[in-house]
Amino acid sequence: MSFEAAMPVRGGSAGVPQPTEEQSVLGLLSLTPAESKRLIARATVQLPEVRHALSRGRVMVAAGTTTAYIAEEIMGTPIEKYRYAAGIISQGTLTTTEAEEKIGPFCLYKGSPVEEAPRQFLEQFTADDVFIKSANAVDVQGMAGVLMAGLVGGTMGIAFALVTARGSHFVVPVGLEKLVPSVPDAARKAGILRFKYALGMPVGLMPVVGATVVTEIQALRILADVQATQIAAGGIHGSEGSVVLSIEGPDAQVSQAIEIIRQIKGEPAIRKER
Repeated sequence: MSFEAAMPVRGGSAGVPQPTEEQSVLGLLSLTPAESKRLIARATVQLPEVRHALSRGRVMVAAGTTTAYIAEEIMGTPIEKYRYAAGIISQGTLTTTEAEEKIGPFCLYKGSPVEEAPRQFLEQFTADDVFIKSANAVDVQGMAGVLMAGLVGGTMGIAFALVTARGSHFVVPVGLEKLVPSVPDAARKAGILRFKYALGMPVGLMPVVGATVVTEIQALRILADVQATQIAAGGIHGSEGSVVLSIEGPDAQVSQAIEIIRQIKGEPAIRKER
């Protein structure tokens, strides 16, 4: 994962050469968390290992808000994203969706959903199959971390061991709004039974080693072959949690990236529908 310093934008003043098609140009954009999730979802389904597994093998899209967007992209139908999540951070606390409202996860065989329990489905995984799980943290080294509220790690605890042992593909889509200094350091300061006080559910944090992590940076590389660098974050009036990215590449590719962003602008924030 690259978090290079942003280059200055060069204007068209006299004496300054203008970029040609082969030269790099810069573009600037911002993404709300919902827009980032849509961008990351569209890129994730274009990964070669995901496309291959959707065509010939198995894909499990685990619970999560970002993975709900991925399920939408695969299935082609709207999904109530709040209901697709399990653990959530909402209204200022760490909590979960109500058990009776939860849907998913989707277990897909050759691109079509099958009615199997997640563990039973995972037990059939081969090296060509794909487990997709969104994360709660990502650091500048490209390592992701997943919060766990279950004492034995829930589906994540089972899936990580199984997928790692078999050499299956582990794909982790995660937005840069979840950027932390160090996932390993964070994991050492978490743990359900270690907290004396907790505003909400106490949790552990599992570092995910060896996964294919897809942030906005990788997503823009996959979809438009541009290099993205995060240069700012935050916002107000509906843009809280936004990321600001400088993108660089040939004019045609930067233009393509901007057009992709235009298409997802206005993606509504995730709210509890009912």
